[in-house]
Amino acid sequence: MNKSVVWLSGCLLVVLLVAMLMSLVVGRYPVNLSLLVDGLYYPNQHADQVYQIIRDIRLPRMLAALLVGAALATAGSVYQVMFRNPLVSPDILGVSSGSGLGAIFAIYMNWPIWLIEVSAFSGGLLAVMLVYLLSIYLHRLDNTLVLILTGVVISALFGSMISLLKILADPYTQLSTMVFWLMGGLNTIQYPELLYTLPCILLALIPVVLLRWRINLLNLSDDESRTLGINPNRLRLLLILSATLMTSSVVAISGMIGWVGLIIPHIARLLVGARFTSVLILSMILGPIFLLLADTASRVMAAIDLPLSILTSFIGAPFFIFLLVGKNRKV
Repeated sequence: MNKSVVWLSGCLLVVLLVAMLMSLVVGRYPVNLSLLVDGLYYPNQHADQVYQIIRDIRLPRMLAALLVGAALATAGSVYQVMFRNPLVSPDILGVSSGSGLGAIFAIYMNWPIWLIEVSAFSGGLLAVMLVYLLSIYLHRLDNTLVLILTGVVISALFGSMISLLKILADPYTQLSTMVFWLMGGLNTIQYPELLYTLPCILLALIPVVLLRWRINLLNLSDDESRTLGINPNRLRLLLILSATLMTSSVVAISGMIGWVGLIIPHIARLLVGARFTSVLILSMILGPIFLLLADTASRVMAAIDLPLSILTSFIGAPFFIFLLVGKNRKV
């Protein structure tokens, strides 16, 4: 690995630790860490209250930001290199909408959390496979245009189904859960949800890490990849399953948090170049940093917790326009 990548990763890890500390102490109820440490050795009522805030509210929220940010950023980097398109991300390809439809259907059916994840994965996989098959069928057109348009169409189709389920849902018990879930957030995530999700993300991450050098070859044409001993179609299918499992697993517990899978791999690519291994490492660090800072800001910007999708959209939408303008200038 390049020394500059190692040095940059070390610096970003320091930033990540600072962001984690901010996530624990910053909020409408300020926390003094020295008081927390003293409370562990000299218990009193106030220190015990602070400890409970950290343990039961902010710590699971911080861990969720680490998990969700890393998963979405990793999935975005995989999709971009897999489709050889820097404008691809889980939400643009319709994976988030598909996973959202699966999870909303599971909520409508009052299924347990593990069935919500299974349903979210099935919906996300269906969405990305539809987009991928349509892009192959329409390969004569511009690939970027096909991916974006088919992703928009699939997202709109699944969005209409989500709206139908919201209409049919019980307005007193299910509807409010669906609405707040669709806006995305980490405030309702607790330790059991994290324990359900972590094995899924680790399972999906294994082939990405083990095959990282082969994934670099997907930047070449399919014929060139085959001459080097790589079956690009089989590799893409495996990566689709892995990236979709990562996305759907976190969507099932956090809701639809957009733009992370688009902007984080781009920032990583701007910092270290297009080599997938370097982009993967930085994406897994930058994703949690971005989500931790966004979640911390959502707690202090208003009297209530702002949904994360609002803040990520404020950042992601202008960034996407910037990418389109930059791509247009190169043409």
